[in-house]
Amino acid sequence: MGYPRVLLREEVMREGMQIESVDIPVEVKADLLQELAECGLPEINVGSFVSPRYTPQMAKIGEVLERFKPVEGPRYYCLAMNQKGIERASEFPWLQVPGRDGFSTGAHLCDTFIRRNANRSQADEIANWSRTIQRAVDAGATEARIMVGAAWGSNFEGPFSTEQRMDMLRRQHDAWADAGITVTTVSFADPMGWCMPHWVEETIAAVRQEWPEVRRIAQHLHDSRGMALASTYATIKALDESFDVSFDVTAGGIGGCPYCGNGRATGMAATEDVVNMCNAMGIPTGVDLDRLIGFVAKLDGVLGRATPGRTSKTGPLPLSPEDYYDPNLPLVETYEEAQHFRLGPAVVEHQIRPWKEPIPSPRDRSA
Repeated sequence: MGYPRVLLREEVMREGMQIESVDIPVEVKADLLQELAECGLPEINVGSFVSPRYTPQMAKIGEVLERFKPVEGPRYYCLAMNQKGIERASEFPWLQVPGRDGFSTGAHLCDTFIRRNANRSQADEIANWSRTIQRAVDAGATEARIMVGAAWGSNFEGPFSTEQRMDMLRRQHDAWADAGITVTTVSFADPMGWCMPHWVEETIAAVRQEWPEVRRIAQHLHDSRGMALASTYATIKALDESFDVSFDVTAGGIGGCPYCGNGRATGMAATEDVVNMCNAMGIPTGVDLDRLIGFVAKLDGVLGRATPGRTSKTGPLPLSPEDYYDPNLPLVETYEEAQHFRLGPAVVEHQIRPWKEPIPSPRDRSA
């Protein structure tokens, strides 16, 4: 069995920046976005058009985008929670505005979370389904997407079961079927970082069994308990080459909702770690990993701390002889010294080599 096609949706400028300081200057954010656009990422979320009362870090998103010069390649999209946000986003013709890339319904299993995060209830989300479906019918749509949020559990209400997830999805699926529209995508959102690989695997198996016509899965997984990358792997392994799967990721692994209770500790699977894993598995992503690592190094400087992603600190797997470490590489201690793969050997030359004589390279020993 082969692997599904993988699409990475870069969220660092939205999911990542929304939990960082409001003091990051507009020009710095625009510069970061400009460099990110050169990394070969297929999709980039540029930010949120939302109320600054709820997300003050996004108050100047329009100014950031006015400074940004889109490059060919990525698909640029954004988050907008209401009509006012959609109208603001529509000022940028190169930006994919919510609601123009297909029709979708969704609801969070945690009513508490959606009240905190969006000032509406689970019942409000469900009540909106009929309006969305009618718009889809009027537009002549033939396909739709269904979503369950806070899918795996809630810091405020506890864990949710596979049956609860399936029930929420089933209600949406039935509503779309009654309208004569086929559901082709099932999406899971995990704002509070409750994902666990075995829960993910079990739920995807249930989706596959109930709706064999569904061939697209989308995951928005947070890393609050260190399980986002493992759950990403579990998702890939639960599918085959007949599927498309998309993952929301953030360069450096930063991110988090201000209303989930974990702040910056929430995180996401770091883009560079997912790309490194996919490269080793032979799954193409189109991402230039070296350039992405350079971007994360710049991001670390802007934030004034090391982001939690691992591959950006240690480098990709050295899979070819020209990338293998020098057997006589000195002792390495710090994060900066670990960047010898990117910064060159000079960064560690001050450290010791305690062995009595030079260590021959494996190639010399095998000669």
